[in-house]
Amino acid sequence: MSGQFLLDGQAVPFDDGQTILEAARAAGHYIPHLCWHPDFPPHGSCKLCIVKVGGRHVSSCALQAADGMEVDSSSAEIRGERRTLLQMLFVEGNHFCPSCEKSGNCELQAQAYEHEMMSARFAYLFPLRPVDASHPDILLDFNRCIFCELCVRASRDVDGKSVFALTNRGIHKHLVVNAESGRLADTDFSVDDLAANICPVGVILKKRSGFKVPIGERKYDAQPISRVSLEDES
Repeated sequence: MSGQFLLDGQAVPFDDGQTILEAARAAGHYIPHLCWHPDFPPHGSCKLCIVKVGGRHVSSCALQAADGMEVDSSSAEIRGERRTLLQMLFVEGNHFCPSCEKSGNCELQAQAYEHEMMSARFAYLFPLRPVDASHPDILLDFNRCIFCELCVRASRDVDGKSVFALTNRGIHKHLVVNAESGRLADTDFSVDDLAANICPVGVILKKRSGFKVPIGERKYDAQPISRVSLEDES
């Protein structure tokens, strides 16, 4: 079964079982996201892919497309909600972009630019989470985690190692290493693992390579994430 729905007034075809986000991407339409990844089932934790369907706000990565559905993804209301979500993510962690070696390659930063977020209007939590430099090839800065669980899922489902996990709830939620010592060096984590290359922000950093590509020439420096993401899809 297939059909089409309207995305911001434009007809978008879909195949049976496709979500709104998947069908939109296949048709060349961008819906912002941070925790969604084509290799994994929908997660729905970041909520950045929020759209409005039938008066309800839903995660487009999780809701299957239906024939005749009318989807609002770019109204001032929806963009404002996404901007608020981004502001919350920024204040929950240490995201000081000018000093971060992921600047220009960071999806959180790129989404903030995409949504014209100039500052966060909430009080910063200033988490004091550890930085783990024990591994010979990888540095972990847990203060930058946005809880997308991409590294957790990649390590468990693809690499077969289950190196990472999330623990606790609410403002106490944080990423941990699945080792008795809590140190990455005490796991079989490899720089070639998918989990080492999937973080959308600056948590998992490869040593000795942070500034090989100069700032100004990085992935999101020349083009917005909305354009880069669709080019990656094609």
